[in-house]
Amino acid sequence: MADTLTVVDNRTGKQYELPIQNGTVRAMDLRQIKTAPDDFGLMTYDPALMGTANCRSAITFIDGDKGILLYRGYPIEQLAEESDFLETAYLILFGELPTATQQQTWVREITLHTMLHENIKKFMEGFQYDAHPMGIFLSTVGALSTFYPDAKQIFDKVSRLRQTHRLIAKVPSIAAYAFRHSIGRPYIYPDNELSFSGNFLNMLFKMTELKYHPNPVLARALDVLFILHADHEQNCSTTAMRNIGSSHVDPYSALAGAAAALYGPLHGGANEAVLRMLGEIGSVARVPEFIKRVKASDGDVRLMGFGHRVYKSYDPRAKVIKKIADLVFAVTGKNPLLEIALEIERIALQDEYFVSRKLYPNVDFYSGLIYQAMGFPVEMFPVLFAIPRTAGWIAQWEEMLLDPEQKIARPRQIYVGPAQRDYIARDKRA
Repeated sequence: MADTLTVVDNRTGKQYELPIQNGTVRAMDLRQIKTAPDDFGLMTYDPALMGTANCRSAITFIDGDKGILLYRGYPIEQLAEESDFLETAYLILFGELPTATQQQTWVREITLHTMLHENIKKFMEGFQYDAHPMGIFLSTVGALSTFYPDAKQIFDKVSRLRQTHRLIAKVPSIAAYAFRHSIGRPYIYPDNELSFSGNFLNMLFKMTELKYHPNPVLARALDVLFILHADHEQNCSTTAMRNIGSSHVDPYSALAGAAAALYGPLHGGANEAVLRMLGEIGSVARVPEFIKRVKASDGDVRLMGFGHRVYKSYDPRAKVIKKIADLVFAVTGKNPLLEIALEIERIALQDEYFVSRKLYPNVDFYSGLIYQAMGFPVEMFPVLFAIPRTAGWIAQWEEMLLDPEQKIARPRQIYVGPAQRDYIARDKRA
């Protein structure tokens, strides 16, 4: 039986055979379905692109019903257990795990690009003392395009690789400078003797000591969190990166746009909403009352950190984070909100209301607790998300760039405004 879809247009009685490939029909194939020769043709209407595939990708695979997340075919659980962030970034960007020699070269190239131009430092100093770190971050990333004009050579493979090294190396430095700026402390230069995550902690938290020694448990926890956030298929910010990149702009400008999408509370700010919810509940004793309010409100009161557009079972990243939380809290002391979170999870996973709706903990439910315990203010949460996601954004951008089927993004619309009408002189308007 051929992989086709038979469509009968009841307006005209005509029948059409549309090819099915990878479980999809091409939207442009619908354009042949017309009521008259001058008819534009049939279009699909899909608000928020909930049922539309806008690309082919070999980077990330998600099976939301089974709770599976793969980077280039490798399960997220294995990468979180065995890999480190820079190795995972290499995998996402280049498709295979690096050999020992490739890993050594890759780490060296990233390490050599961690310093920021002194003029960038001056640029960041121009922000108001209480500017949001994410606003500083995305503005500075966009400004990098003026420092590296060679980035406009987007079809030069060597240039693209150079920008990849620069971006992955410099986003932690920009993030750390944004953090230090927001609390009025002097900027700390990178320490190339430390690991990727260890150096980031150094730039964030070093005080007057000659040499900063990051806690290995916290450095490893941060590395795992970076692995879990490195890519996540065609989400809002990744779609922004691809759409902006489709105009053939440089990667810094495209990435600034992706970071702006991540800035939104429905995307990168979700774990902050979890902490706010836990703080409002206040104690374990008040959890049952809050659960009742959620169930009775018909969506007006939401259980933050539960449910996901993609996952209809337990988010695999949340399982990894829950294990990491215990290790972190052994070092930092237990976050007082943890007991409330555990009680919410215990009740919700046994309650038919949440189970029937497939509402399970997602990655945001525990990540905010860990970040807060490590000393990060909530304003830094989306910035911490943007650092690892940079690897995914670049991989997705390059895949889009080299895909011969991709053109500049230009969705269609359904016009619902007035029909054509004549201009009315100002003195004759009612």
